[in-house]
Amino acid sequence: MGEKNQTPKQPALFVGHGDPMMALREDDVARGLRSVGERLLVGKPKAILAVSAHWYTRGTLVQSDPTPRQVNDMYGFPKELYAIKYRPAGNAELTQRVLDLLGDDVQVDDSWGIDHGVWTPLHHMLPQANVPVVELSVNGLADARYAYDLGTRLAPLRDEGFVVLGSGNVVHNLREADWDNPNGTPQNVAFDEAVLAAVTARDDEAVINYQALPHADYAVPTPDHYLPLLTVLGAAKGEKAEVFNKVRNLGAISMTSFAFGLGR
Repeated sequence: MGEKNQTPKQPALFVGHGDPMMALREDDVARGLRSVGERLLVGKPKAILAVSAHWYTRGTLVQSDPTPRQVNDMYGFPKELYAIKYRPAGNAELTQRVLDLLGDDVQVDDSWGIDHGVWTPLHHMLPQANVPVVELSVNGLADARYAYDLGTRLAPLRDEGFVVLGSGNVVHNLREADWDNPNGTPQNVAFDEAVLAAVTARDDEAVINYQALPHADYAVPTPDHYLPLLTVLGAAKGEKAEVFNKVRNLGAISMTSFAFGLGR
């Protein structure tokens, strides 16, 4: 009897993407992303479903474009940053599976593309852009519980060869950003450590109810960068977290990232 060809279960990842200049840096964060990307390729994923903080919409939207455009949704940065070209293909199978799993809760929309919340970390992780990417928006009309439940509904994708990736930041407060501070403020550290402890203990309710954590108003003034973490947690329910890029910078940004089921 022939052996059934099975695709290994793919990981779920939450990646802190920070400021766009991370794409040009060669630092500990870049090296951490590159290491994760090398391990990711071992499992030969068919495509990546990327939930981006920078596609924050009224409703849940998914892309179907076979050649999604690169979106340089950042302003006032050096020309070297805009010179980076990152153009992965889309994946019709993945788009269709998202539509199957989410039903009436999702609509196709190709007015966006691969924004800097996705291409800046993937530029380090998968520099050849050789894994297709389909973006899924963050629903700005829904709450934290919805974002988590959405992940649980998308979890079957991982058994079908697709990576679930969320891109945002545990702490993201641009109003308090300090370009002269290479570390985190006390408020940043307190909230980030509380989330890290809850994620590693798989206390998902604490992560969902983040407003009860210390300095939540400071760390999450708007939910766009935080909600992708909850979708990833839902897609990896009960699994042990691997922590990488535990870095705080610009005073009010956390780069803390999590991998589930990445393997070695």
